[in-house]
Amino acid sequence: MKTTRLLILGLLVTQALTSTACESIKSRFARQTLPDLGPPIALTVQMDVDPSLAKAKTQYIDGCSRIQLLSIGPTVEDLLVQAAHQTFRTVLIPGGNVTAPNPDVTVRVRMLDPQLKIQADGLYDRKPAELSLDVVAEFYDAAGKRLAERPLQATRKERLQLELTQQRCDYLMDPMVQDTSTMLATQFMQEARVLLDPVKKASATSVAPAGTVSKSAGLPPAGPATAMSALSFKATLLDENSNLLLEGGERIRVRVDVVNTGPQAVQDIAVQLAGPPTLITQFPATKLSTGTIEAGGSKSLEFIATLPQSLHPQQAEFQVSVASGTGLSVPPPQTLLASVLPTGLRSDDVDQIPAVTAGFQRSGDYLLSIGLSSYREQHIAARKYAALDAEMVAAYFQSLGGLPRNNIRLLQDWSALRPDIEEALLDWLPSKITKDSVVMVYFAGQAIVSPAGETFLIPYDGALDATTRLYPLKDLESALGRLKAKQVLFVFDGTVLKNGAAGRTKVSSPKWSEANESVLHLIATTGFGKSLESDTLRHGLFTYYFLRGLRGEADLNRNGEVTIGEMTAYVNRKVPMVARSDFKQEQQPQVLPAPRTSDRSLDMILTKPPVIPAAEHP
Repeated sequence: MKTTRLLILGLLVTQALTSTACESIKSRFARQTLPDLGPPIALTVQMDVDPSLAKAKTQYIDGCSRIQLLSIGPTVEDLLVQAAHQTFRTVLIPGGNVTAPNPDVTVRVRMLDPQLKIQADGLYDRKPAELSLDVVAEFYDAAGKRLAERPLQATRKERLQLELTQQRCDYLMDPMVQDTSTMLATQFMQEARVLLDPVKKASATSVAPAGTVSKSAGLPPAGPATAMSALSFKATLLDENSNLLLEGGERIRVRVDVVNTGPQAVQDIAVQLAGPPTLITQFPATKLSTGTIEAGGSKSLEFIATLPQSLHPQQAEFQVSVASGTGLSVPPPQTLLASVLPTGLRSDDVDQIPAVTAGFQRSGDYLLSIGLSSYREQHIAARKYAALDAEMVAAYFQSLGGLPRNNIRLLQDWSALRPDIEEALLDWLPSKITKDSVVMVYFAGQAIVSPAGETFLIPYDGALDATTRLYPLKDLESALGRLKAKQVLFVFDGTVLKNGAAGRTKVSSPKWSEANESVLHLIATTGFGKSLESDTLRHGLFTYYFLRGLRGEADLNRNGEVTIGEMTAYVNRKVPMVARSDFKQEQQPQVLPAPRTSDRSLDMILTKPPVIPAAEHP
């Protein structure tokens, strides 16, 4: 009887979804993290997805030398529709409710052949792979007139891990497909806003629309074409793993989209690329011609190079400019920035400590880094890589965070007794801190929750059944609160246990954030349980991505600074996804207290990746 009711309920849900197919479909898929590019544009848009995209698949050879099919279309489609919902006021799909409003704009998307390459060589159980997706988005106004065509391209390189099954034949593909699709969806959001957002169109630094939009489309009328606005362009720097960290031997592309918004075709247009001499010489050509661009049309060009194996750390600055041989007014040059990693350093190899950031010193800020991979009570389950995690966090804040060595206290294993922690919090820090200081406390290890719901950290000499040998979190926060520092950040990566008695009471979750809201908490996991460790990565999963974020991958706006806000967004995107794909488990980091949009603490700088000295700029 219960099974019958469930079946009927499922059919009703399916019917409901079908009857409202032309309305908002946000509930159709699990949402992925896409950047917030601003409020939705006040337009109704219909998304037409071609079968070439919806049913897109590609072939690959699995670990047992068998041909397999990888379905890509549904993931790309879901993320593109989600991107549309974040970009426009109303999103429709065909074949639904006849009472839905007529669309102001129709977007038709189709996919060219997706390419997946898996190399034979690999590191341990991981195979180098490259996934390339090419999508074409066509925009039409309400009268059916084509406004523009925009190519969307995304290429991502990762090392694929074999599934943890007995045969170990297939690879874990989902994260790679999700990340590449997210890149495509982000490009779609950017292109759509540049084309259709009146605010973006008014900006001199944005790409102008590729045609005049009629009043019937519900958009503001375009002004008369002038020589000043006839040409516009957008330059984009693309590297193989899409993190804008340039690595030795990596293939990079500078893509330039040139748009003619004038009433007549233009000719004799050239695009010029300039940059650091050590990098620009790797491009076979630094000047390309667009050929003829028809009125309302566009042309896309690419400068392609493979970086040399030997690189020194710098901030690479490329300049892209457009010139006209007929005297036509051209837009100003655009600058593209990316950090160059030193020779032999890969963005995914966090055990190689980056070079010290020149000119970045924070003599008034302090770090207490604690890691426990063993305990005096041997029956306490240890975290294998906690001590190494704490050591690497300390090293990163010294090299990239600008902290002098004397401003960092590292406590590992037997040097992390309760008296050692108390001495650092009650004696060492108070003697150093000023009202302008930033204090960071990192703890990798174990915590336990009492029957009353109180959270304790477990030091090296701790005991699970004796709270007098544990370190109360409330004492930690009280000590940090008395410092009167400008900002305090507490980071925890580890396992949260329930006291035996607590397991028989209703303790919903650990109390991380007490009454003291001056301390910002970045916790690796939600609730009770173990935050994951990886023998392949040789770190806690959260700390591994925390380190990758510190070295530049969390720098979302690419301004050379990694802030707390950027870091929290980065780990909240990466950690849950990898936990599900690689470990088949859930791990969701949390920030406490919940940040507000006006909270300035999120703007606090954690690190600055190395930048090129002024004398080395071209």
